[in-house]
Amino acid sequence: MDTDQGYDHAVWRQMANELGLHGIAVPERWGGAGAGMPELAVVFEEMGAALLCSPFFATVALALQALLDSGDEPAIEELAPDLLDGSRVATLILNGTLDAWDPGAVTIAAHRDGGANYRLSGDAALVLDGHTADIILVAANSADGVSLFAVDATADGLVREPLSTLDRTRKVARLRFDGVTGRLIGTDGQAAAGLARTSDLALVALASEQLGAAQRCLDTAVAYAKERIQFGRAIGSFQAIKHRCADMLVLVEGARSAVFHASETTDDGERAVAASVAKLACSEALLQISLDSMRIHGGIGFTWEHDAHLYVRRAKATELMFGGPDHHLARLAELIPTSHQQPEGSL
Repeated sequence: MDTDQGYDHAVWRQMANELGLHGIAVPERWGGAGAGMPELAVVFEEMGAALLCSPFFATVALALQALLDSGDEPAIEELAPDLLDGSRVATLILNGTLDAWDPGAVTIAAHRDGGANYRLSGDAALVLDGHTADIILVAANSADGVSLFAVDATADGLVREPLSTLDRTRKVARLRFDGVTGRLIGTDGQAAAGLARTSDLALVALASEQLGAAQRCLDTAVAYAKERIQFGRAIGSFQAIKHRCADMLVLVEGARSAVFHASETTDDGERAVAASVAKLACSEALLQISLDSMRIHGGIGFTWEHDAHLYVRRAKATELMFGGPDHHLARLAELIPTSHQQPEGSL
C-alpha cells in the first residue's frame, strides 16, 4: 500500500494466469470460466478479508463488467483478453466521483471530431486506480445521451494525478480530459441501462469485500480476546467482551445473508433492491465490527504495528463508495413499492 503502483505485479499475474480469478464470471465464449456472481462474490469476500492491495475491483467489477454489459462484441473480443490474462489494468469512470450511479451526474462530455472519433473533455475527481490503469472506460454525455468510451492511458490530453486517501490499501486518482480521443463502446447514447446493471453488480462485489473484512475483524477480535490476559484471566471471559463479540457475529451473519441473496439474484429489478440492501447491511456491519475489533485489541489496535485500524479506514471509505446509507435508503424507498406491488383489490 505504500508503493505508487499500489499492487504487486507478480501477485497480479498469478491471480490472472494461475488462479484464473479475472475470468471467473466471464462467459466461456470470451475466454472466461463461465461462472457467475455467486462464485465471484467468494473471491471478493476473501480479498476483502485480506485487504488485498490490487486493481482487481476496478478491472473486474467495474471495467470488465461494463465492457460485457455494453454488448459490443468487437470491443469485447479486442479488449477482454488483455484484462483476463492480467497484461493490462482497467478502470471505469461512471460519474467522475465515487458516488452512486446517476446518469444525470456524468461529468465528462463527448464531441465528434469531424470523423468517426470522439473527443472527451472534463474532470473526474475520484477514479479507482486511475493513475495505473492502461484502459479507462468513461461514461460521457454525447449529443445522443450517455455513452461509453474507451481511452488509452497514453492518449494526448489526459492528465492523471494520484491522490492521498483515507484507505491506503486502495488507490484513487484525479483524471482530467482535454480533448482526449475516445473509442465508442456500444451504441451512442444507449449506455445508461448497461451502466446501471454494472453499478448494481459492483455494489454486490463491494458488499462482498465488506463482508470478508467484517468476518476477519470478528475472527481476530475473538482470537485476541482468548489470549489477552487482564486481571488474571482472558479478557474474553468478561461479559462485556462476550456481548460485544456476540453482537459482532449477529451483524456478520446478517450481512452474509444479504450478500448471498444479492449474488444469487438474476433479475435486474430484483438485483437493484438486493444490491442496495447488501450495501446497507455490509457497510453497517463492517464499520461497527471494525471499530469494536480495534477497541477489543486495546492500545495495540490504534497503532501502525497492528492491522486493526486499516479495516476501520476501509470501512469508512467503502461506506460512502457508490452511495452512502442515506442514498440507498432513499433508493429502496423508491424501488420497493414498484417491485413489490400487490394485486389490485388486495389488502
